[in-house]
Amino acid sequence: MTVVVADTGDIQSIEKYKPRDATTNPSLITAAAQMPEYQEVVDEALRWSERRGSSDKARIRVAIDRLSVEFGLRILKIVPGRVSTEVDARLSYDTAGTIEKAHWLIEQYEKGGATRDRVLIKIASTWEGIRAAEQLEKEGIHCNLTLLFGMHQAVACADAGVKLISPFVGRILDWHKKATGKSEYLPSEDPGVVSVTRIYRYYKKFGHPTEVMGASFRNLGEIKELAGCDLLTIAPNFLAELQATQGELPRKLDPAGAKDSTDERLVIDEATFRKLHAEDRMATEKLEEGINGFSKAIVALEKLMAERLKTLGKKDRASRAAREFFEVYDLDGDGFITREEWSGSTAVFDALDQNGDGRVSPEEIAAGLGAAFQLSVMGELDR
Repeated sequence: MTVVVADTGDIQSIEKYKPRDATTNPSLITAAAQMPEYQEVVDEALRWSERRGSSDKARIRVAIDRLSVEFGLRILKIVPGRVSTEVDARLSYDTAGTIEKAHWLIEQYEKGGATRDRVLIKIASTWEGIRAAEQLEKEGIHCNLTLLFGMHQAVACADAGVKLISPFVGRILDWHKKATGKSEYLPSEDPGVVSVTRIYRYYKKFGHPTEVMGASFRNLGEIKELAGCDLLTIAPNFLAELQATQGELPRKLDPAGAKDSTDERLVIDEATFRKLHAEDRMATEKLEEGINGFSKAIVALEKLMAERLKTLGKKDRASRAAREFFEVYDLDGDGFITREEWSGSTAVFDALDQNGDGRVSPEEIAAGLGAAFQLSVMGELDR
């Protein structure tokens, strides 16, 4: 009755739970990029960007986009459905910039062997973002409109022909708890659940094909109360809890129930959108907060990538030095350095000759050169 989507950038979690789709955001990519098992993915993105950026800053920006695509391509090897990849949140109010970035992301996916029907470009639900999505959908590039908190945003997305929306259930609950001082809500009265339920029924009542994917959950009660929603994107910790839970799961959202919706059809032009958005304090505050949060995550990832770039530069330089060092001593070019060819210390040769066969291979040079010795060799070669 509901398609389960993994809300994570951790490929191992996706392999474990095997959802149909997966979605990521800058915070999740930043978290994944710091995991030791993904360091080589980060390094590959930085190496790929080497000739595509005129400065370290430009190179890092290209590398981050490439990293998002690289994670997405790996995810698509696991899931049978789609992956959502987010446009830089700092472009949330830039229609042309969002379209340009989406074109670049799709181009990279297609070069990586993925078809565009398996990729959703994730865009914030600003008026500018919705307009960008409208144009992209006309080009066959499907979009996931995120950071959606108000009915006006949902209706505008449907009118624009957006493929999918992600209303943020938990963040709506967070706002209401803070605004009212109320610490708990019954699942059926949870403001986020109520919001998604209303959107779902509106879409079904008026025949909008836009898919509704509830997101950002705070407890299992919210997830269970939205059983029947088109899709739900769920974090690994809640997937684990659901997997361990026994019991009945009754369907709560059903297209048949849409006829009971009391909503009238809304017409949302730009003036109406901005008016309704200004009047909806929760939607206004949470949209801005979400954009700022994702933007900060991008900045954090840029800093992380900058540090990694420095490390990678030293690593690549040491690797080149080791290669050049090897070529100096491999006099006959047979791919090995023998004792006869070696003119340095016997103790160093023995240390490098790890298998004791009397020959040193390129791999043994790369593995055996200690940090101090690497620096020494690089200094000699540089001079």
